[in-house]
Amino acid sequence: MPNSRLFILTVVPILITLLVGCAGLQPGYESPSVTVSSFKALPGKGAAPRFEIGLHIVNPNRTDLALRGVAYTITLEGHKILTGVANDLPVIEAYGEGNVILAGTVSLFNSIAFFADLARDKNPDALSYSLDAKLDPGTLSPIIRVNKKGTLSLGPAQ
Repeated sequence: MPNSRLFILTVVPILITLLVGCAGLQPGYESPSVTVSSFKALPGKGAAPRFEIGLHIVNPNRTDLALRGVAYTITLEGHKILTGVANDLPVIEAYGEGNVILAGTVSLFNSIAFFADLARDKNPDALSYSLDAKLDPGTLSPIIRVNKKGTLSLGPAQ
């Protein structure tokens, strides 16, 4: 009799946990696509400049995407320039798309190093950039990680 009680007290909770965990998995779930749609300076309120970054999110899934939070970093020429977080985000409907506006503060010390490197290269034609973002859709869904890399042309428009 003690063995059956031990079995009930240990194995049953484990099975329930596994069943609840599997229920949260969504077969056929695709990661939403995220692109940078805008980037502009905000009026300053202190020593460090602030920027507004627009993200366009496409949700290719049959369930709404209710983001709980976003954390992101923007790097220019290997220097972490902008970081930020947000938690007041819109719901992106199933098979829908929407825009998220984020505000970020420039890292003053990293910016100094970036501008020092930029000054050494008198006429750069382009700057390499990277956007790393972590989108949190809640506890039962996997974290969505986004990494976009590219170059910003500094030459005359053609």
